[in-house]
Amino acid sequence: MIPLKDINPSKGVPVINYFIIVLCTFAFLYELQLGGHLEDFLFTYGLIPARYTKPEIAIHFTLMEQILPFFTSMFLHGGWLHLIGNMWILHIFGDNVEGEIGHLSYLLFYVISGLIAASIQVFFNPSSSIPTIGASGAIAGIMGAYFILYPRARILTFIPIFFIPYLIVLPAYVFLGFWFILQFFSGTFSLLGRGHHVAGIAWWAHVGGFIGGIFLLNLFGKKAFRR
Repeated sequence: MIPLKDINPSKGVPVINYFIIVLCTFAFLYELQLGGHLEDFLFTYGLIPARYTKPEIAIHFTLMEQILPFFTSMFLHGGWLHLIGNMWILHIFGDNVEGEIGHLSYLLFYVISGLIAASIQVFFNPSSSIPTIGASGAIAGIMGAYFILYPRARILTFIPIFFIPYLIVLPAYVFLGFWFILQFFSGTFSLLGRGHHVAGIAWWAHVGGFIGGIFLLNLFGKKAFRR
């Protein structure tokens, strides 16, 4: 399922959401011009779980070098489709959440959601030596907040059925609920060794970010959460 738009007007101009989209885009454009140095860049600023769980590797990095990837990894992407897909999802769901909790709170919400997602990814994939990059963990937090704030908002969704494009309007709780279940079971299968055909997708970062976003909403938007 691919969301095309939500039928849910936002409150005001989502300046922080636009800022994050622009920042991720410029970061990716910078990656493109690195050429042969891109791999070293991603291994430096991407999140590599083994750097934190294996003492023989961790000893080669300073405290700041260990902390930095938790922040930088959420603004890097591995390709145009990766970038466009993430930014499109952020564009659809982020504006409403920003309008609900405020601009500065939204920025902090995004970053903390990304940190939670990264931490969960390290916990469930401690021996991985592959850099984890992408905004999807932080965006999952935004989706979790949207799930609570606007469960009945309508999402225009594209569903390919036997190569035939099919459009349907779904309530947000159905679309986001299905998305979360898919992430959870995909992550579970990957732990059982059955998910290697989709290696590279940080399922548990998505799960952790989504749940983290729901809990964070109670801190950043208490009135909205109670509603």
